[in-house]
Amino acid sequence: MSRNSRTVLALVGVVVTMGALAWAAVPFYSWFCRVTGFGGTTQVSTAAPDQVLDEVIRVRFDANIDKDVPWTFRPMQTKMDVRLGESAMAYYEAINNSDQTITGTASYNVAPEVSGYYFDKIECFCFTEQTLKPGERIEMPINFFVDPELIEDGDAAWVRDITLSYTFHLTEPKQAALDAAPAKNVN
Repeated sequence: MSRNSRTVLALVGVVVTMGALAWAAVPFYSWFCRVTGFGGTTQVSTAAPDQVLDEVIRVRFDANIDKDVPWTFRPMQTKMDVRLGESAMAYYEAINNSDQTITGTASYNVAPEVSGYYFDKIECFCFTEQTLKPGERIEMPINFFVDPELIEDGDAAWVRDITLSYTFHLTEPKQAALDAAPAKNVN
């Protein structure tokens, strides 16, 4: 095999390896955030723990919408005091202010980021897409708990206030919304 052939083969190998790493980066990062709570990513659980402590955490609720979503979106309560390990239910409200059916998806995080590993959702509207017809109003539940193990973590034991924040985004690509909009007359 000539030197040029080896060089080309090595370069093709580098390109294939870089492409594979780029392809794997997004799912790996998502898995990493879910497992570690990095970036305020919350956990998912099927049930609250049996242990409920007398330690109280204040959970604050925040709601945002992407500029392309013609909805009103707000928490139905601004804060809630919950004991560690206690299952709690909160609600958010969404109203479609447009004359079109809109499908949105909520992204979420908690602050401080270190609390993400201990904030568990049992049920959440953020697990699925939400479709609202023109003028439709819905109340969306979130069932959650804060894991009692939080007080045993030296990096998180100081946390007594957690902010849960959601942002709604259009589910369809933005181009679909542009295609559906009436064309502008340009002279």
